[in-house]
Amino acid sequence: MSDLEPALRDEGLTATALKEELAERMPGATIELEAEQEMMTVNMGPHHPATHGVLRLIVDLEGEVVKDLKPVVGYVHTGIEKSCETMNYWKVIPFVERMDYLGYFSNMESYCGAVEKLIDLEIPRRAQYLRVLHLELNRLHSHLVWLGTSALDLGAMGVYFYCFRDRDRVLDIFEMSTGQRMHTRYFQIGGVAEDIPTGFEQKVREMIVTLNTGIDQYEALLDRNEIFLMRTKDIGVVSRERLLELGVTGPLLRASGEAWDLRKEEDYLTYDEMDFDVPVGTVGDGYDRYRVRLTEMRESLKIIEQCLDGMPEGPWISDDRKYVLPPRAELSTSMESLIHHFKLVTEGFRVAPGEIYNPVESPRGELGCFILADGSSKPARVHFREPSFVNLQALRDMTIGEYVADLIQTLAMLDPILGGIDR
Repeated sequence: MSDLEPALRDEGLTATALKEELAERMPGATIELEAEQEMMTVNMGPHHPATHGVLRLIVDLEGEVVKDLKPVVGYVHTGIEKSCETMNYWKVIPFVERMDYLGYFSNMESYCGAVEKLIDLEIPRRAQYLRVLHLELNRLHSHLVWLGTSALDLGAMGVYFYCFRDRDRVLDIFEMSTGQRMHTRYFQIGGVAEDIPTGFEQKVREMIVTLNTGIDQYEALLDRNEIFLMRTKDIGVVSRERLLELGVTGPLLRASGEAWDLRKEEDYLTYDEMDFDVPVGTVGDGYDRYRVRLTEMRESLKIIEQCLDGMPEGPWISDDRKYVLPPRAELSTSMESLIHHFKLVTEGFRVAPGEIYNPVESPRGELGCFILADGSSKPARVHFREPSFVNLQALRDMTIGEYVADLIQTLAMLDPILGGIDR
């Protein structure tokens, strides 16, 4: 067996597969791998490995070195896409919000934008500005949760507390404009649910100053921290070419040097009017992923400030009564408005047969919504190109040959959301 085992090892077989192959080729023989080369297969999960969701990882280890890794998903069982196909277009929004539960505004924009393209409905400019403002606030919220939990994985508990302190400030703003801190249903087909209230602009400008100071604090705590640098630099490196082959997008791809950002590449909402940079890395390791996201937070603050400075007057939702609910104030004075409200909520509106794909830049990369319309009031098919699902492919390339301790950090830098993966 000593001559056969090295040849099979060269084929890249896992420990389990190697034993099975040897047993098949040598029936009746006692199969024992050499002690110094014996591999062990362990399960991480399905209970929250490193707090990043209900994910199971089957890991083959040779000592402390990762030799193979296989993610196993499906433990959340949301069934969101199929549920969307049982609802009329107007009632789908709360379902899609709950996929990426940290990027719910991106989920809404991807879906609502797709429906608006199908029915050729243009939303008012004020609504476009309000959407961009909330999308960037949501990007801050998502990155703050990522940074806090990732730092906690490496033992930096103080950073976790500071990030969630600033995250609460963003959620306070959501509560002020939408009435909810999460899953707001603020984006509507045709615009947004409500205009921003009095005092909203001042609250956001105060948050911009506070969060810029907060980002300075994060950098001071981590940028020259020897433990953090040792755990992130040159760890989990994957080439730009390999990431492109896998379809990886978002901060993970930009950290490898590819300046691909749909806010620059696609003409949606008013991003073409905003002055912001697309940060990129050079190595594509854990440290570059950290730096790219931290710089993205600063760029989001710049976009938010530009939205406030250039916010146009006018309506915040379309007045096309075929697709949009009438103003609430009319329901007590107009029978026509009351009937229209009742029919739109209960029956929805019909969409002519067709199909559309609408991509947006979510905090984790390209989030695209595909809708197939069959002429009824319900979509025949709703499917999402969810970046967490696609990006998870890269975890194997990031971890093979690394220590198992670095697997936790690499998974954290991947920033997967299992609600989006198991949709």
